[in-house]
Amino acid sequence: MPKLRGEAFWRETLRSAHYVVAPMVDQSELAWRLLSRRHGAQLCYTPMLHAQVFLRDANYRRENLYGEACPEDRPLIVQFCANDPEVFVQAALLAQDYCDAIDLNLGCPQMIAKRGHYGAFLQEEWDLLQRMILLANEKLSVPITCKIRVFPEIDKTVKYAQMLEKAGCQLLTVHGRTKEQKGPLAGVASWEHIQAVRKAVSIPVFANGNIQCLSDVEECIRKTGVHGVMTAEGNLHNPALFEGRNPLVWEMAEEYLEIVQKYPCPLSYVRAHLFKLWHHTLQVYQQLREELAKVKTLEGIVDVNRELKLRCQEEIANQKEGEKPKEGLPFFHWICQPYIRPGPKERCKENGTRGTEKGVRGKRALEEDEDGNSELLSKNKQKKKLRNPNKSFDPSLKPKYAKCDQCGNPKGNKCVFNMCRGCCKKRAFKETADCPGHGLLFKTKYEKSLLWQSSQTGIQNPEISQRDVDVGETAILKEADDTAS
Repeated sequence: MPKLRGEAFWRETLRSAHYVVAPMVDQSELAWRLLSRRHGAQLCYTPMLHAQVFLRDANYRRENLYGEACPEDRPLIVQFCANDPEVFVQAALLAQDYCDAIDLNLGCPQMIAKRGHYGAFLQEEWDLLQRMILLANEKLSVPITCKIRVFPEIDKTVKYAQMLEKAGCQLLTVHGRTKEQKGPLAGVASWEHIQAVRKAVSIPVFANGNIQCLSDVEECIRKTGVHGVMTAEGNLHNPALFEGRNPLVWEMAEEYLEIVQKYPCPLSYVRAHLFKLWHHTLQVYQQLREELAKVKTLEGIVDVNRELKLRCQEEIANQKEGEKPKEGLPFFHWICQPYIRPGPKERCKENGTRGTEKGVRGKRALEEDEDGNSELLSKNKQKKKLRNPNKSFDPSLKPKYAKCDQCGNPKGNKCVFNMCRGCCKKRAFKETADCPGHGLLFKTKYEKSLLWQSSQTGIQNPEISQRDVDVGETAILKEADDTAS
């Protein structure tokens, strides 16, 4: 049976999905997808998977896709990041039997994507993208889709979308922000760009950006004409967004934790979801925030969730008539609701630092002040401080490592050459020497190979012949190859 394309693919395979949960790294795992589907989501994506790792690592495949079969988790699109056509297609071939389409991530704007040269950092390499999509469209039994970010110019964005369609993309998700719009500088997504793309291509288009409630979804579809709307942040803070409800946080949290019991996932994923769901409440109960950060078992997370529920129920019981939500929230903090990402100036205040004159976030102090005030630590170091209150970030107290004479990396404490292991291995091999500190025994093994060779020929106490030397050198070369591999 030939694979469906374009409108037919969206209508029949994806069941005319309008409500879509975005691919989110470590956040759109099976348990969360099932929770979202129970509450109105019609299509889900896997987290972004690294094609190269998926291709070479069986455990990675099992943990992210090949796990326990779940018929309810369809339709499903698997998203990959990649920058090599062959690697992308080979990974997709391993995944295609477990999903309804393969998506190429061209939208990730994070630094890890820049270092790995994928995501939004491929959007200028149109020849490469054409080759990737053409090959995938030719080899795969399921359709190929793409998720992109826009260029500042609408015309260039439209040409970009048309190029992807021509190459074989069967569905396009357009995030209405540029790759520079992220974090506190995210700003508002441009539905104007999305509308222009929708009018310029004949394949289905999903919109992404500015979605905090069901009315935003409906407005986006009306203004842009897209086939469906994808959300990430809105879904994380309110899994019932597509139902048009704002349920009690603990209802969603308890339901999610029950699903996790059946479909386990890493504890870090669960913790991150609870931080999102309870975001506003954890601003009120800081002690429980610290406990959630430190707990190391699923049972411990369940206990913290239960305590948060009890605190909120007690607060509800003591509520005065006519009392309104605080901190400018639309609902009381125990109700699922949008999280408005702070701008640069507000983020600076949150971090206890000053922004620059242009309003861009200034650097956070990385060390404690003279009084040991950890409020000036970066968020990452504050988390480490929570896990280990005795930890110090004072650079003067950090251990000083002796450097390798050759390259400057830390040397081995017992290295006979005062080098790091890499440099020591090269020198020991070159000089046929031993370094017990690094476990490198080239000289010893060379001598043993000569003794073994002598025993094979029946010669007692032989003089070392040229042939013996050749045999010994061969043994050393083999040892060096084995060590390197």
